[in-house]
Amino acid sequence: MEQFIIDNAERYKKLVATFKPSASATQQKRATDAASPDIVVCARVRPMLEDEVAQGFPVGVHIRSGTNTVDLHELQQPVRGLPRIRSSEYTLDSLYGPEASTNQIYEDLVKPLVPWAWGGGVGTVFAYGQTSSGKTLTVSGLERHVAETLMDGSLDGERKISMSIIELTGQTAYDLLNDRKQISILEDSFGVTQMAGALEYQVTDKETLLGYIDAAASLRRTTPTLRNDNSSRSHAICRMRFENPALPEAQDGLLYLVDLAGSEAARDKVAHDTSRMKEAREINSSLSVLKDCIRGRAVADADAFAGRSSKKPAYIPFRQSTLTKTLKHVFDPASSRSCRTVVVACVNPCLADIGASKNTLRYAEMLRVAVPKAKPVEYSPSVPATWKNEQLRDWIQRESGDPAIAPELLAPTETGPQLLRLPSPEFITRCLKSPGVSPEQAQAFQTKLWKLHIDSQRALASANKIATQQQQQQKGEEGGLPGLMSRMERLDCSADPEPDAGAVPFRQRIRPGMVVGWTPPPEYAMFAQAAGGGKAYAMIMCPARAAGPRTRDVLGNLVADKLATTAAARGEGNDTDGSGGSGGGVGGGGGGSDENDDAYLCALVMPSLLPGSYAIAPWRQVVVKVKEMESEVFMEWDEASRYYYMTV
Repeated sequence: MEQFIIDNAERYKKLVATFKPSASATQQKRATDAASPDIVVCARVRPMLEDEVAQGFPVGVHIRSGTNTVDLHELQQPVRGLPRIRSSEYTLDSLYGPEASTNQIYEDLVKPLVPWAWGGGVGTVFAYGQTSSGKTLTVSGLERHVAETLMDGSLDGERKISMSIIELTGQTAYDLLNDRKQISILEDSFGVTQMAGALEYQVTDKETLLGYIDAAASLRRTTPTLRNDNSSRSHAICRMRFENPALPEAQDGLLYLVDLAGSEAARDKVAHDTSRMKEAREINSSLSVLKDCIRGRAVADADAFAGRSSKKPAYIPFRQSTLTKTLKHVFDPASSRSCRTVVVACVNPCLADIGASKNTLRYAEMLRVAVPKAKPVEYSPSVPATWKNEQLRDWIQRESGDPAIAPELLAPTETGPQLLRLPSPEFITRCLKSPGVSPEQAQAFQTKLWKLHIDSQRALASANKIATQQQQQQKGEEGGLPGLMSRMERLDCSADPEPDAGAVPFRQRIRPGMVVGWTPPPEYAMFAQAAGGGKAYAMIMCPARAAGPRTRDVLGNLVADKLATTAAARGEGNDTDGSGGSGGGVGGGGGGSDENDDAYLCALVMPSLLPGSYAIAPWRQVVVKVKEMESEVFMEWDEASRYYYMTV
């Protein structure tokens, strides 16, 4: 076949020169549809190699000028007559020809993933294609550009950067930064995939980071093939993890750079032995599963972005290969992580490899899930997905609490849907730029936005709720029961329901059910660690003096003994029957004692299973002094999840 191509190269060039594409309705729609916001699929066509040109092979892959469509022309030998061409066309999100540099691809597609992962999201870059198509060259160049961006000081804030590099061969994983020692890919009890046994190194400068990348490349498995003397016969995964010291409880950002093993066409395998044939099958099988996973996640994201709901969700088989199981959080729709993915299909332009190039581009086009142009939606104050930037800013100004979060800092350009897709650590970091805003307020405000968004997705329930509220408002003008119902609704939150409560410092209106943030003494320090950071949360139950002589705290200490110790330190008598001291009432400071020395029996408020959720443990009690209380925290009960969430 190769000799046939060389013999008819001139005729092939003439046929290609006279080719006129016919734009079908399907291709026109595919070209005009918007790309998925979370996955970008592009192709990079490498230059012809010197030996390919020397043998007389023509170029078989042609990018249409000014479009994202590429044409492939195969030379066919009919039974009778002269050779002719059969053409195929493929449309992707971006195309890069032989003249394009790796830096151009980085600036256009990969560079935005770096601040995304820096802010707490997950960014992933895949490079795949036929062996000898330029995957490793592309990924190694992208890694160097990433190192430059990370260390040039352009990113906001400080992060601890850690990296690990592993290799996947079939179903076996190796640590390339630990002399290729075998590791295990396992799921922990929370369903999170862990690279058990892989070493992780902290990096602080560009040279160290590039040194680890070069060391890993030298240990990667390569084998000579018919197409490439140093073909990568394994998948290499470089993972960079970004820990934000200012938000220790937030999830770390992740950036993956994945250099996939080279696929091989049937004609490349004629000289393979049994072991090489098995190896090729494993590579192609893992690439097939990867395609199903990427496309399944893209379909799910496109449906969510367009507001469509499917009775049968897309099946994503991420457990069918070690590669996709390692990257489970990228594909699993149930994952809470905000993910963005770039796929680079590396293409060999030589006509002799047109079959493999065709398979590569077909694979890439299948990964591209276009989002049809959304119909204009009418603004609704209860549906964040309908908010433009100015409407979003107005809501932030009104609903973000006191002090208000600066809308221009939280959402400089974002719309409602875009802010909902922002990684949680980045959302909180932006909120904290506003003077006086605490991490608790930032977390509570994000929960409030998401709760409103989730409620808005229940269209019928939301419509009924709005109708009920309107009816209550109309009746409320006449007085009567609706006012009582409104108060009952406010009691689903720990905030004081009295309208003038905000004008009174919280220490002067302590009451049962109030939730406070406090810095515990050393004996209770373990509960601060469990809550994240140095602060703990507790719900007021009653004055400690009213707890009774047999009451013990969570550590088993008698509350009466603790009060006696405190009273002795103040030089007072021991009064545990509630008749003195605080005057027998919650919030009282009577008895002549300093109200900052008063203490309350409280129930611990602990983080629960769902991110951002809390549970109240009424039988895990602690004694909290008023002077240890730092702020009032508002908790709201969510009926759907059966957890408490912070609110503002």
